[in-house]
Amino acid sequence: MPSCLQQLGDACDPALSERAADLRSYLAAVPDPRARRGIRHPWTALLTAAACAVLSGAASITAIGEWVADAPQRVLALLGFRPDPLTGLIRPPHATTIRLVLAAADGDALDQAIGHFLRERRTPASGRKAIAVDGKTLRGSRTTKQPAIALIAAMTHSGQVLAQRQIDGKSNEIPAFAPLLDGIDLTGAVITADALHTQHDHAAYLHERGAHYLAVVKRNHPALHESVRRLPWHDVRLDHYERGRSHHRVEIRRLKTAVFAHLAYPHARQALQVVRWRRDLGTGKLTIERIYLVTSLPPGAATGSELAAWIRVAKDLGGIAPDALRMPAVSSALGNFGGQTNVWAGATAAGVVAGAEGAYGAVTSLYGRVAG
Repeated sequence: MPSCLQQLGDACDPALSERAADLRSYLAAVPDPRARRGIRHPWTALLTAAACAVLSGAASITAIGEWVADAPQRVLALLGFRPDPLTGLIRPPHATTIRLVLAAADGDALDQAIGHFLRERRTPASGRKAIAVDGKTLRGSRTTKQPAIALIAAMTHSGQVLAQRQIDGKSNEIPAFAPLLDGIDLTGAVITADALHTQHDHAAYLHERGAHYLAVVKRNHPALHESVRRLPWHDVRLDHYERGRSHHRVEIRRLKTAVFAHLAYPHARQALQVVRWRRDLGTGKLTIERIYLVTSLPPGAATGSELAAWIRVAKDLGGIAPDALRMPAVSSALGNFGGQTNVWAGATAAGVVAGAEGAYGAVTSLYGRVAG
């Protein structure tokens, strides 16, 4: 099952479902790769049917095919399928047709359409928007004929997927960074990513887009890392302190920020040091970790608590297993809707209805305003 369909399923809360009536107009932007000759079913109708099946609880390609095959005539009409001119009846597409359509669809275009739909229907969160960018290689996607599928995605720290792209097998995440974010409004947002994306070009791009960054500094930038590490941190005031206990261990986090006007990184205004102490309650082992970052946020633009929360969420998102980003094979063509948990969405899937009749009734309600 494509992962973009997983995103829609995971984000399907009742409020979103009530406003989902014009999803078909967004899916119309996904290009139809089929030859004109021999087309029986409209392309947008097929994609919309797959989306409705997922909204109704379908969690696999087989389940989508079964849902469409059992759909009443009124639902098929609302989805955009055409009746037979002689009998007036609508013949539902075969499950194989659904599978082939999902395999042939442009995954990036479908990601963009679904992401656009969800972004416009989310209630804006208060405060500054934080967006995490990270990539994953999908476990189980490697075959004897093709390498493993790699994806890069952008999601808000509250769990909403904004965009994702498949990475060229001959490249890495770095060239995909700007194209991934091109379709997102970044004005005033804070972008977090791992050390791979601590690139001068990325910093300049975000500045041009009106965004800020929190960039992790490691030894892949030795001069920058050394200049930040050698700051007199012992003399810097503590901005945030947090103590927690979980998983049989005690953890303490300390955050310090220092204004530094001569950092060799574009538009950097502050340097940050995060120190984590972890003590295993079973073995008594103590681990100390120091992380250095730079940010384009000016002093006072964010509190120590906000900075610590953004750093912590970005680290947690980077540690998520990649399985649900986009499933192998057919899933690689679509990617974000479904009954399986989407690691980028972070939201809990909510079934639209329970039972077939309730599901079709819900779809009739959802798509009643887009008939014709």
